[in-house]
This record gives sequence, structure tokens and C-alpha cells, in this order.
Amino acid sequence: MGKHFDDAVGKGKEAFGKATGDRGTEAEGKVDQAKGQAKDAADQAKEKAEELKGRAAEAAESATERIKGAFDR
Repeated sequence: MGKHFDDAVGKGKEAFGKATGDRGTEAEGKVDQAKGQAKDAADQAKEKAEELKGRAAEAAESATERIKGAFDR
């Protein structure tokens, strides 16, 4: 299930639980929302890691080229 699905279902469960006085369903809704938020945070961390990996590779390539250039003189 996607993060948005978890969040939407969670909000629905929480609202239903509040409306009916069912604290268990309300709690399940909050858990579903937290799962959606956790998935979102994990996706953001993964994207940031990929970005940093790319930047590190570019920096390493640039440094390698500068070192090669220094020896070519």
C-alpha cells in the first residue's frame, strides 16, 4: 500500500472511531497515518541518499581529472 493510501485510510478510521466512540478503530487510524508518514520519510531519505551519492561521484570524478591534469603539465 502506498503512503497516501495509508494516510487516507488512517484518517477515515480515526474519524470513524471518534464518531462511534470506538477507541480501537481511532487508534488503528492513527497507526495507519504514522505508517504513511514513516513511508514518506523513508522515501525522502532514499532520494536524499541518491542525490548525495551522485554528488559524491561527480566530486570524485572532478578530483580525478584535476589530479590527472596536474601530472600532464
